[in-house]
Amino acid sequence: MKKVVVFGGGTGLSCLLSGLKMFPMDVTTVITVSDNGSSTGVLKAELNIPAVGDVGKVLISMANGDKDLIKLMGYRFKKGGTLHNHPVRNIILAALIDIKGSLTEATAYMCKLLNVKGTILPLTEEKVELVGESIHGAYFGEEEVSQNIKYIQKVTYDHDIKICKEIHQRIIDADLIIFSPGSLYTSIIPHLIAPEVRSALEQTKAPIMYVSNLVTQPGETDGYHVSDHVGVLNRYLGERKVDIVLANSAPIDERIVEIYKNTENKTIVEIDYENVEPQEAEIIASRLFCIENDSIRHDALKTAYKIFSYLMDRD
Repeated sequence: MKKVVVFGGGTGLSCLLSGLKMFPMDVTTVITVSDNGSSTGVLKAELNIPAVGDVGKVLISMANGDKDLIKLMGYRFKKGGTLHNHPVRNIILAALIDIKGSLTEATAYMCKLLNVKGTILPLTEEKVELVGESIHGAYFGEEEVSQNIKYIQKVTYDHDIKICKEIHQRIIDADLIIFSPGSLYTSIIPHLIAPEVRSALEQTKAPIMYVSNLVTQPGETDGYHVSDHVGVLNRYLGERKVDIVLANSAPIDERIVEIYKNTENKTIVEIDYENVEPQEAEIIASRLFCIENDSIRHDALKTAYKIFSYLMDRD
């Protein structure tokens, strides 16, 4: 069975994984833990723990257990009070960190509970914050970094981190490394600013694939094409470079495009072949999107199928 290591965080990663779990692959997911917003930020600050939000989202997307249990884990408290806006999964993960001793062990227990196929690993056990370095000074925390990318020359952490011990060997043994769609600077780059991750990526023989975002993210990737995303990844990768880009090439209904442009200030991420090819990345272009309630999403099954086909074609 082919071994795949996926890096990411947030909704884009969860969508990709919900498709990958349908195929016979050994998937290891490495999740960033530097979020500091919403429920995650509150628990992180009050309990002095790593961010659990993205871990919880991935657990739900990879779950194969009882539907009522999955629904319970996804439930978010709506009434006022101290529990307002907290998903049940975040509360349970926070409790399990105390009981099991670490986020890795807490995640492993939840994987058993939810019958998750594959391995889910937080990037680090430490409470960490993103820092954006600029000529104006430093922007502290993921939310501030995301909102001020245009001023930032470099993204780092507030201290040197140690990654979870299994991650290095998983990267070395992989048949394919995937950077998932999602927030480029706050969900993907946080993995690449960990020296141990970059070192392992330089040693592995596995090709590196980037699953391109479908639309830009205001504040982070305004006006970006596929080549811009690849260029940022290559800059942080160091010695290694992106080998394959999986990107949508099908036209999206103009009505939906206008909705995104006018209400969310987002534009479609176009494949600019003439700028991607000089970066020596192979382009796999296909129809990868679906529309759900006027929202553009990766078609989880089609995207995963393209990844699985790529792996099979390499034999």
